[in-house]
Amino acid sequence: MQTANRSAVTEFVLIGFSAFPRLQLLFFLLFLLMYLFTLLGNLLIMATVRSERSLHTPMYLFLCALSVSEVLYTFAIVPRTLADLLAPRRSIAFAACAGQMFFSFTFGFTHSFLLTVMGYDRYVAICHPLRYNVLMSPRGCACLVAWSWAGGCAMGLAVTTGVFHLTFCGPNEIHHFACHVPPLLKLACGDDVSAVAQGVGLGCITALLGCCLLILLSYAFIVAAIVRIPSAEGRRKAFSTCASHLTVVVVHYGFASVIYLKPKGPQSLEGDSLMGITYTILTPFLSPIIFSLRNKELKSAMKKTFLSKLYPEKI
Repeated sequence: MQTANRSAVTEFVLIGFSAFPRLQLLFFLLFLLMYLFTLLGNLLIMATVRSERSLHTPMYLFLCALSVSEVLYTFAIVPRTLADLLAPRRSIAFAACAGQMFFSFTFGFTHSFLLTVMGYDRYVAICHPLRYNVLMSPRGCACLVAWSWAGGCAMGLAVTTGVFHLTFCGPNEIHHFACHVPPLLKLACGDDVSAVAQGVGLGCITALLGCCLLILLSYAFIVAAIVRIPSAEGRRKAFSTCASHLTVVVVHYGFASVIYLKPKGPQSLEGDSLMGITYTILTPFLSPIIFSLRNKELKSAMKKTFLSKLYPEKI
């Protein structure tokens, strides 16, 4: 009986924005502009770091890896969401839904792990400057990036395997604009649904809180080191190297906590969809803006790199 029910669900219907029929065109235009700006901003960061030799340092290597994960994360969700906003029927195949969940969790957790690595990089640079070149060697940086991607892939595989091994008895309407875990678990049936929900929730929260605690620990040591710097100019310069990363961390984990740490209870379709926008579209949109505006070295390198191509006679 369970096999028959499972085989009957060959596709899902995403109804996340059906509660806003008059706003769907506005949402489409707004999300499209934010998505294009996210792509452009991250591509500009990667191109600037690649072309400017002064930025060939561990901090900007991690920033490039972060931009790659952000581009791939948005690519896994946003184009499908844009298409659904204009489509009369918002169906997604069973395998495509599993694929979207895998890639979104993979790139999302890779992003969290890379933010943690960047916090460690700032800790070493400020607290152990004389050992920085040894601790953050090219091989060591490559290993940190590789482990971040491997950890993200492991999280994506674990979550997707756990959820899509469940039996889905119908109905097949997902109350979200993407294949998100909580609305999918509401469509599953069987004795193991509760165990899978607890396991996935505990795993995601543990990973996010673990990364957050490591970043907080890094900044605790950083603040302790900065307050010991005798000159005000030295303290300002040391903190300025961390400002953009710290701002992105606050935005990233602030919106993530809204998604994963919200109290259980009846949630409206409108509320779930709007909260999903903050983490899926708004956070990636803000990240390149923050790094471009609050990192003076990167901002000046961008001006130098692209103004020299547009107005070579002025450089």
